[in-house]
Amino acid sequence: MFDFSDIFTESKFYSMLKKFYCLLIAGLIGFSVQAQLPNSPSRLPSNMFYKTLPNGLDIFVVEDNSVPLATIELAVKNGAYTETPEYNGLSHLYEHMFFKANRDYPSQEDFLNRVSELGIQFNGTTSYELVNYYFTLPKFNLNEGLKFMNSAIRYPKFDKEEMAKENIVVDGEFQRNESNPYFALNDEMNRRLWGDLYSRKNTIGNHDVIRNATSAQMDTIKNKYYWPNNSLLTIAGDVKHEDVFRQVEAIFGDWKSSGFDPAKRWPVPEFKPLQKNDYFIVESDLSKVPLIMYNWHGPDTRTDIPATYAADVFSFILNQNGSKLTKSLVDAGLALQVNIGYLTQKHTGPISLFVVPNPARIKECIEEVNRQVALWDTDAYITDEQIETAKRQLEIYQVKSEEITSEFTHTISFWWASASIDYLTTYIENLRKVNRDDLKQYVRKYIKNKPYAAGMLISAEAKQQLKPELYFKAQ
Repeated sequence: MFDFSDIFTESKFYSMLKKFYCLLIAGLIGFSVQAQLPNSPSRLPSNMFYKTLPNGLDIFVVEDNSVPLATIELAVKNGAYTETPEYNGLSHLYEHMFFKANRDYPSQEDFLNRVSELGIQFNGTTSYELVNYYFTLPKFNLNEGLKFMNSAIRYPKFDKEEMAKENIVVDGEFQRNESNPYFALNDEMNRRLWGDLYSRKNTIGNHDVIRNATSAQMDTIKNKYYWPNNSLLTIAGDVKHEDVFRQVEAIFGDWKSSGFDPAKRWPVPEFKPLQKNDYFIVESDLSKVPLIMYNWHGPDTRTDIPATYAADVFSFILNQNGSKLTKSLVDAGLALQVNIGYLTQKHTGPISLFVVPNPARIKECIEEVNRQVALWDTDAYITDEQIETAKRQLEIYQVKSEEITSEFTHTISFWWASASIDYLTTYIENLRKVNRDDLKQYVRKYIKNKPYAAGMLISAEAKQQLKPELYFKAQ
């Protein structure tokens, strides 16, 4: 889940890099390797219910009567991964235009007045493989809230004057993110990692594309992706699923299916594997200390689901204070911080190692990082106790993520888009199956002796003093 304008939530994303990317943003073993992800879940917890309407709209209901509120979330399989260069950033702009005038509320003032009348708190996010919109409101306004969502998703106006204003707003968000020193490092990393498909992993977009976007382009996005058979409607809170299904069908049942699968009509190109190690240095005087990132192409949920569970366990272990990685870098005084993580995606998730080196020992730090990576698949590197503890802690985190229902809807949307509902509901049982051999296989298949991109962010003054170009390079 990295959007440089709105923050999306992935329940099991590693904490440090999540914080790192969120600074830039403010924007899962029981399957065979080639398994096809099911559309409808095979089984659900007792308070969760699923249905697909004849028009293809997936409906997911979570019953939770702890507070008299309901959340309505509409998720669409759209985002950076659908964007060619000439549309780069427009999924996010479309998200902004969603909260504007539509057929039933012909002005922005009318839209916001209705928000106030219904007691709605609203927002939306754009990420790599998902755009989602959500309302939280008193439960007695659920039916009216569903109608309001229906108006916004099906009948947007894309008023030219509002578009002109929002082009500037969205581009302004872009500019604010560019002021963050991490932005330049991450942006260049994406260019190195994804090559000519950079736009498919760049949620913030392109200044010129955003500034010059038109209503016609918004209509093109709508006509490609905004269909019931490419959407998930989640209703969670103090509701009864029978009532919800009945209300949704009455309101959304006549929303016509596209008659085609957008993913097949406009397939996402496969990301080309890296051919060799690629080192680069980015200068920024906004950076007070050097920062280093190593990125590999990781597994995806279309072709290697088992490895995604192994990636979670492996990352959790290495991020603990007692891990060999932390001891060899932080405790040894070579680094101020080190974290590793993997972002689960349907289309090539990245594996990221993030290091804040001790500037006085930066060359030693880089050498030790390389030595540690070479040890990652050895039996002595991780203990059985660490493996079991990691699985247990990840299980606890998964359970905790479901406690705030209005936020759990975002997690549901994320996994529906980038994996499946089954992936989410069977995560814990599949996580428990991960063993040492799975971790070693993951490291050997995706990390050890595999090509990677490595980037350093450093100020011009520090670069002149430390001369990293002499040792931060492919061997």
